[in-house]
Amino acid sequence: MFGQTTVGTGGISSSASRVFRYEVVGLRQNEENDKNDYAIRRSGSVFVTVPYDRMNEEMQRITRMGGKIVNIEPLTAQS
Repeated sequence: MFGQTTVGTGGISSSASRVFRYEVVGLRQNEENDKNDYAIRRSGSVFVTVPYDRMNEEMQRITRMGGKIVNIEPLTAQS
C-alpha cells in the first residue's frame, strides 16, 4: 500500500491509501474467533491494522469478540 504511485485521475483515492491502527483490550475466545488457527491472549492490548474502507466491519468484529477499542490512530508513511 505504501509507496504506490499513480498517473492520471484514475489512480488510488485518498481513502484507499489510509490505514489505521486499533488498540483493543478485552478480547476473549468465543465461537466467533474459534475459526482462527490461533488462541486469543487473555491480557494486554492487541493492535489491529485496518484499511479505511474496512473500519466499520472490523469494529463490529471486535465487538462480537468481546473486545473494546481504546485507541484509534492513523498510520502514515513516516510511522
